[in-house]
Amino acid sequence: MIEGLNKAFENRLRLGIMGLLMVNSKISFNDLKEELGATDGNISSHANALEKLKYLTIEKQFVGKKPQTTYRVSNAGKTAFILHVQALETLLKNMK
Repeated sequence: MIEGLNKAFENRLRLGIMGLLMVNSKISFNDLKEELGATDGNISSHANALEKLKYLTIEKQFVGKKPQTTYRVSNAGKTAFILHVQALETLLKNMK
């Protein structure tokens, strides 16, 4: 009944990060933090976990003298997230 669900997206922050990346070509660390209401450490930790799975890329650069971190979803991340959402939809349909 729960086949196809991806354990990487069980955490609400990872689900939120991926959801935001699916509708934005890129998003900054500060925007993620604000949108998800999460701490610096939580965003960093969960983004790094998704990067290890190759679901997103992390770009670090300096804008002026300030560091800026930007995230982008990878093709593998898009595919994994779409499959996860489809599995959720199937699960919900089968509960009726």
